[in-house]
Amino acid sequence: MIIHDTKNLLFTLHTRHTTYQMKAGPYGVLLHTYYGARLEDADLSYLIQSTDRSFSPNPAEAGHCRAYSLDTLPQEYSTSGVGDFRLPSLELELDDGSQIADLRYRGYEVRRGKYALEGLPAFYGTAGDADTLVLFLEDAVSQVEVQLYYGVFEAYDLITRAVRVVNHGSRPVRLRRAASLCLDLPRADWDFITFDGRHAMERGFHRAPLRPGVQSVGSLRGASSHQHNPFVMLCEPDAGETHGLCYGAMLLYSGNFEAAAERSQFAESRLVLGIHPHHFCFPLAPGEAFTTPEAALVCSPGGFTALSQQFHRAIRTHLRRDLYGQRRKPVLINSWEAAYFDFSAETLVQLAQEAAPLGIELFVLDDGWFGHRDSDLRGLGDWFVNREKLSGGLEALASKINALGMDFGLWIEPEMVNEDSQLFRTHPDWVLGAPGRPHSRGRSQLVLDFSRAEVRNHIYEALRSILSSANISYLKWDMNRSLTEVWSAALPPERQGEVYHRYVLGVYEFLERLHRDYPQILIEGCSGGGGRFDGGMLYYTPQIWCSDNTDAMDRLQIQHGTSFCYPACAVGAHVSAVPNAQNGRVTPLETRCTVAMSGTFGFELDLRNATAEEKAVIAGQTAFFKAHYDLIQTGDYFRLTEPGRETRFTAWAYVSEDRREALVSIVTGAAQAAPPFQILRLRGLDPSLRYKVNGSEVLYAGDALMQAGYPLPMLLGDYQSLQLYLEAANP
Repeated sequence: MIIHDTKNLLFTLHTRHTTYQMKAGPYGVLLHTYYGARLEDADLSYLIQSTDRSFSPNPAEAGHCRAYSLDTLPQEYSTSGVGDFRLPSLELELDDGSQIADLRYRGYEVRRGKYALEGLPAFYGTAGDADTLVLFLEDAVSQVEVQLYYGVFEAYDLITRAVRVVNHGSRPVRLRRAASLCLDLPRADWDFITFDGRHAMERGFHRAPLRPGVQSVGSLRGASSHQHNPFVMLCEPDAGETHGLCYGAMLLYSGNFEAAAERSQFAESRLVLGIHPHHFCFPLAPGEAFTTPEAALVCSPGGFTALSQQFHRAIRTHLRRDLYGQRRKPVLINSWEAAYFDFSAETLVQLAQEAAPLGIELFVLDDGWFGHRDSDLRGLGDWFVNREKLSGGLEALASKINALGMDFGLWIEPEMVNEDSQLFRTHPDWVLGAPGRPHSRGRSQLVLDFSRAEVRNHIYEALRSILSSANISYLKWDMNRSLTEVWSAALPPERQGEVYHRYVLGVYEFLERLHRDYPQILIEGCSGGGGRFDGGMLYYTPQIWCSDNTDAMDRLQIQHGTSFCYPACAVGAHVSAVPNAQNGRVTPLETRCTVAMSGTFGFELDLRNATAEEKAVIAGQTAFFKAHYDLIQTGDYFRLTEPGRETRFTAWAYVSEDRREALVSIVTGAAQAAPPFQILRLRGLDPSLRYKVNGSEVLYAGDALMQAGYPLPMLLGDYQSLQLYLEAANP
């Protein structure tokens, strides 16, 4: 709901549980007044206080009134060069060399439905789902207009933000920074939560109090990165899963980003989220415009769980464009860990023949099927079938797979090229790289310049020939290195600051074409696992390979951090062989299945070597996942413990919307002698209902299970697992 008081220039955004408000104050500066638990309609600008602060300058209109300073006021979109020395949201460079932006309110629009962003991912909604507010600000001297877009999804407590900068002046300007989100809060006793790590250990939960000055995370790698995720949180110091005020902010962008939080000298705070300003410079000629990526905000007055669940619901229904809709996705097996580069059509069919009787429904051929690709040193970029390996081509292989009752999918890496390839020998200028400088390599490959239409078109036409040749229903889109030597031969020297962003726009354009031309193909995103796990990619690829690390115990931590923003239906998770390739750990097959089914569920192992007992476990676990698919993919998610802390086990649960079903998963750590008894308190149940556990005739009261708990049996051995299916008894 959007309420606009035109007389007082007051704008209030109501969601089911929260209120967000801003006001054009004296001299037309747009001030932020409140964001928190839902309140009755009121002008909350009375909360803003001012006084004379030394070394905080005053705008010209204020005359000699020293109490009014942009350096101390809570602003809706901060600028630079006119007296606010905190984090800027916008930095302009004018043609006279000055870097000054002074934004003042000029007007507004309210629209039914959700705004869209051309060439960029965004949450989508109709007039029944969302409303849009646009506020118009202007720098009078340069005649640069800044349009602030707000999308309000009332049912999800979701407020989206985007910014459009338009040069209405007669002289060119340069954008040096254009953030998507600025949030000023009147207090500074917050904890700043980020989700950080490295390749194969992504999105670890890190929490620290805001200290004076600026704390930030971000990426300069050309992708959102394994190291830091473009989702962050601010929360009260004592906030937890079920209590405390907290804010979550996600950037829907797959390139360089920065999330920065500042605690000011007067114990106020500011969060700025958007494209990283490093190597970013976007010129705007008269009449040209620039649109920032979208940011999404959720505020929860009642702790982390409610915040996560609202993000999950919104992402499932208003961001991912999932061709399967309400249908169950197939359980897959990927060929990589079974065959790597060494395979033939016959060996692949043998793998599929082992998988089909176990209930596995999709066979994915990974790297090595194209060009002269016998290792990762050559062939990348040559998108034609290697018929020495695959006699009869993909069409013959896909037909044999389909005859087993299975769908067929492929791995691709369109953004990269090997130097030992026909493509590179023909078009060496199509890679990113500055003149006269040698190329850095990552995984022995270079990066194609996806900012260039001719490069994208060439790769697209090659892949279109492949996709049209066989019955292909799934693609795994990979990206296995960071961007270096970021320079494009297609742009003049003064425009090289556009390349990082234009590269991301090129990836989005390519993916949108695939979505349009092949609506029957499910695309899974990947960047060495979780190196591009972000809301931007989820708009184009409704699921993303969570991590190259498939060890169940490490995945507990990775998937725990991921769950704070992203739903299980977006998390690519597979069962792999032991000892695990990443760390050598041996975990029981049942435990690997329990962890992997908290995602899209699949397998990456050589079933030809599996024992009859192992095959029976795989068949049973696959059937269990299918039976509880809807509950796992769309149920409300509850983190019942934190991995490695509190108890000697990790537990989480999915609960149906009507609270009549729940699936609880428990995984233990290393075994201990004479362990204590363990009791697990559940959450999310209906306290008035009585539940069966795993079909037992014993009934447990919902309030008792949540307040007193459920006693766990002794599980002997390392890394054991247990799943509890709760079903409400008929009234």
